[in-house]
Amino acid sequence: MVNKEFLLTSKQMAEFVYNGFLRFDEIIPKHLCQNALKEMEGRTLSAFDRQGLPFSEIWSNENSAIGKVFRTPEMEGIIHSLVGPNPRYDHHWPHLTKANSTSLEFLRQDAEYDPRFESFDIQISFFPTDVTIESGGTLFVPGSHFRRVHESTIKRYQNIVGQVQCVCKAGTMVVWHHNLWHSGRSNHTQTDRFMFKLRLNPTVRQQLLWNTDDLHDESIPKIIGKAHNWHGVNRRVEEMNKIRLWRSLTNQSNFDLPGWYWSRIQNSPNTAFDFSQGSFSMGKSSGAQY
Repeated sequence: MVNKEFLLTSKQMAEFVYNGFLRFDEIIPKHLCQNALKEMEGRTLSAFDRQGLPFSEIWSNENSAIGKVFRTPEMEGIIHSLVGPNPRYDHHWPHLTKANSTSLEFLRQDAEYDPRFESFDIQISFFPTDVTIESGGTLFVPGSHFRRVHESTIKRYQNIVGQVQCVCKAGTMVVWHHNLWHSGRSNHTQTDRFMFKLRLNPTVRQQLLWNTDDLHDESIPKIIGKAHNWHGVNRRVEEMNKIRLWRSLTNQSNFDLPGWYWSRIQNSPNTAFDFSQGSFSMGKSSGAQY
């Protein structure tokens, strides 16, 4: 059982809905980072041979440093909050960017073919060493997780307003929605750079899995309603996507923002006015259903 103190808060979940990721700086102890890096450098980690197994069965050997990284109380709380208890293992990959290399990675989305909306996988980027601006790090585009695109559509873009590059200290984790746009950056230092990525699938409905003590905090609509400048004139469409996901996560079917977009389009009365009687009667609605 995950200790409640390690679960995410509703405000953190709202940030995840808004940005498509959460960042946790130096959440993993340095000694675990060092031991995990040795495993990555030694290429002792197979990546795809256990797909579909319960995550509890992956790295269950107590000698696995990577297993210990993802089974700290803090990481167990984060994982539980987003995908629930005992998620399914999808895959992992230790990403290596060699020293003095120009990265060939382009901006991409890992699951352009994925039609899901209310449910989602998480991907976790673990940085076992310090990452400087010169060594590159992973770049994310906040608020891109609702935009399903073909990779060829966005790979030519190198700079988008609001993009963030993960410059961080060792032990930092970024937990992100599987559809978030991202890319690896060039490494202009004398040292190889590693980033370990893990993908997990939910096995339960992703609803109210976190610490909900602050579920009705008045700041939550403000968090969800914030705009990303790069959305431009599509801001309202993205706002509706955020509302829809928050409704699903919280089981609050009437949640809306001041724009009242969902409340408006869902308004499809089935009461007809009878002019001959001067009264209302029940009639069949022809309005659109969402």
